[in-house]
Amino acid sequence: MISVNEFKNGLTIEFNNDLWRIVEFQHVKPGKGSAFVRSKLKSLRTGAVQEYTFRSTAKVETAEISTRSMQYLYNDGSSYVFMDTETYEQLEVPNSQIDEEAKYLKENMIVNVISHNGETLGLDLPNTVDLEVVDTEPGIRGDTSSGGGKPATMETGLVVNVPFFINVGDVLTINTSDGSYVSRTK
Repeated sequence: MISVNEFKNGLTIEFNNDLWRIVEFQHVKPGKGSAFVRSKLKSLRTGAVQEYTFRSTAKVETAEISTRSMQYLYNDGSSYVFMDTETYEQLEVPNSQIDEEAKYLKENMIVNVISHNGETLGLDLPNTVDLEVVDTEPGIRGDTSSGGGKPATMETGLVVNVPFFINVGDVLTINTSDGSYVSRTK
């Protein structure tokens, strides 16, 4: 058990019969009344983000989360198959469980698989991934003053808004936290 005054971003807690990761929190000390902690929590099972307010005297249970470095092998239609790089043990994760993260997965990519008491919760992706553009409108030279962009479909099916000079076949660095274009790789 820890006090809510010990919250840190990224800490995983057990609360309301679910596992939550603290996205952000704020200690509030109003001029009148007792202090409280306003927090934004993300469910590791459903991905839903909710806001909760805790009294400053409240205590919550920390969750023991384990991560294993695994290599993504393939998708068999109903699940994604990962292999432990040390024991060569394979793990199947249902498509519905990693819907968002799947948009960034490439075969042979190393990711961290998050689990709690043997239950697989999801993936911890690297901050950025390099993906190839498979479909976009032809590039327009010199049109940089407007600052706009165009949609581009990546090799994994992810659609990203990119600058006008990007062409089919370019390899782009994509931010996995918000799906935004970072840069073009050489």
